Amino acid sequence: MTDLSPRSPVGSNRIRHTLRNVMLWFIADPSTISQDNLLPDRIDWTRVLPFVGMHLMCFAVIWVGWSPVAVTITVIAYVVRMFAITGFYHRYFSHRTFKTSRIAQFLFGVLGAAAVQRGPIWWAAHHRHHHAHSDQPEDPHSPLQHGFWHAHMGWFLTRKGFTPDLQRVRDLQAFPELRFLDRFDIVVPIIFAYGMLKLGQYLQMYSPELGTTGWQMLIWGFFISTVACYHGTYTINSLSHVFGKQRYETKDDSRNNWALAILTLGEGWHNNHHHYPSATRQGFYWWEIDLTYYLLKCLSWVGLIWDLKSVPPSVRSSHARHTQVNEA
Repeated sequence: MTDLSPRSPVGSNRIRHTLRNVMLWFIADPSTISQDNLLPDRIDWTRVLPFVGMHLMCFAVIWVGWSPVAVTITVIAYVVRMFAITGFYHRYFSHRTFKTSRIAQFLFGVLGAAAVQRGPIWWAAHHRHHHAHSDQPEDPHSPLQHGFWHAHMGWFLTRKGFTPDLQRVRDLQAFPELRFLDRFDIVVPIIFAYGMLKLGQYLQMYSPELGTTGWQMLIWGFFISTVACYHGTYTINSLSHVFGKQRYETKDDSRNNWALAILTLGEGWHNNHHHYPSATRQGFYWWEIDLTYYLLKCLSWVGLIWDLKSVPPSVRSSHARHTQVNEA
């Protein structure tokens, strides 16, 4: 029988491994993960405890209750941070579909980090890998290859999922401030959560008629909105390759899904995106609502971003499939 006591070599190694993983909650540095930890498809339970805790904290709504202002703030927090993921983490950091200044780039990264989906370098590296191997065995996002739950969220809970291929994001690694956001990706969420707590306490003190408290605002404005943003984002991996229409012949099974486009501010036009990922706009036609693109267009009008890449007419009309597959 294996000796797992703290004094035994095996027990001591397990304790060190657990403590190291706990430290990585606060310092998310892929370089500290040794090769013996890169066992594919093995969930690293110690490191995913904060993710599990985020979901469990939502049940605290039973004790804190709700108020119209708390729900309103939750919706706003969802929309703003979903836009940060779709507009900045995805369309800017992952695909470089527009240009901006270095200061704005950092601020966009901070806003994206508030969504608690790790840093922009980590996120972009995994997404670029997805496009390079979409719906192939090497694609951890693929529900066709690995099943719904693994595509939805299981892939990033694995030990290997914590370490992206940084060779794909050498352009982003050139910026030390972005490397800082990745290394200390828990800092921005903690500040955001504390801000929600203080906002609720302020409203409780100065506007008690609103019926909210610090703890209520923390649960609704941070935990519930974050978990909703999590799963809204994940649906593009798990559902947009299964349900919807295929306008274009692509090498994968990406689909356009109007319902997911509403939920994710435009990301549901996924077949369009995989047909031409260089475009800022993913809703290729006027009736394909793409709120992320509209907001990015507004930012371009005030000069914060520029050189938004359009969809060439020849690309939009090429290889069009008018057959409807698996309609949503």
